[in-house]
Amino acid sequence: MALTEAADAVDACNSLALRKAARYLSAAYDKALAPTGLRTTQFSILRHLSGREAITITALADLIAMDRTTLATNLKPLARENLVTVETSSTDRRARVVSITPDGHSRMEAALPYWDTVQAQFEEKFGADRAARLRTTLEEVLETGFDPWAE
Repeated sequence: MALTEAADAVDACNSLALRKAARYLSAAYDKALAPTGLRTTQFSILRHLSGREAITITALADLIAMDRTTLATNLKPLARENLVTVETSSTDRRARVVSITPDGHSRMEAALPYWDTVQAQFEEKFGADRAARLRTTLEEVLETGFDPWAE
């Protein structure tokens, strides 16, 4: 493969383009959330748990499009800081359920203004309508039929 063909293949890679954009935006959100001690993924987990009853790790992983093992890894520091609890389900001993704690809810609430600021900055620079279309398009990606975490 010629060098220009290789470069064209890299430029046409959907996965790479998505990952580059995700790393770029995640870095901006992580920087904005830094004063709260939360990273973007942790904030997203807390936000998804807020206002919900306990949810299984599997259901939460499906909700945020993350494999269960990665989610379990991300929950450990949150549990250490008493921001979430992870317990065995009372109805199914094989399942583990996650709940946000009052401390977790407080930390997520404290992080909201930082998140709101960076969200507004992105939408100002990128365009609110374009950002909304981008979110819709990215949600559609999740409906393409791939099953990346199937065993």
